[in-house]
Amino acid sequence: MGDEEVEVRRSNRRRRTVTAYREDGRVVVCIPGHFSRAEEQRWVETMLSRLAAQEARRRPSDSELLSRAEHLSSRFLQGRARPSSVRWSSAQRIRWGSCTPDDGSIRISDRLKGVPAWVLDYVLVHELAHLLISDHSDEFWELVGRYPRTERARGFLDGLSHAGGEEAGPPDGSPAGDLGADCERDIASD
Repeated sequence: MGDEEVEVRRSNRRRRTVTAYREDGRVVVCIPGHFSRAEEQRWVETMLSRLAAQEARRRPSDSELLSRAEHLSSRFLQGRARPSSVRWSSAQRIRWGSCTPDDGSIRISDRLKGVPAWVLDYVLVHELAHLLISDHSDEFWELVGRYPRTERARGFLDGLSHAGGEEAGPPDGSPAGDLGADCERDIASD
């Protein structure tokens, strides 16, 4: 956290809130224009800490991914999809995830670290469904559609892809992109 580039943006219109988010490889902290340098420093440290904690909650380990996938399989696929492993992968540059039905392994792009849990769950359900059906047939999409936030998650990933500068993603609905995390804190509550 100490080596991160931080940009502080002051606003005279901002009165009571401090916001922190990632943008272009740095952390942006937006504060009210009337803050003193000491208040600025305190809030930058506070928001860096909160942003790190938020991101840590959103980045499950490989073993937590496997456990999550097993739960999703049980809940939406009657437990029929049984992954042997689920792990983060830095090699996933075009797809959000991939699986190898022969050995039951699933790989999730580490570009998804930090997305909302319901988006990660959609990608996991998508890959779990591939353990049962290898193509993108109507039967496959019926399985994936059992996850109630499928359309919302696909929209999120499409937006993420667009924000990453891509015109269109692969035909399977798995666009590429990058993501930041936001956290906002009302000063009056502290």
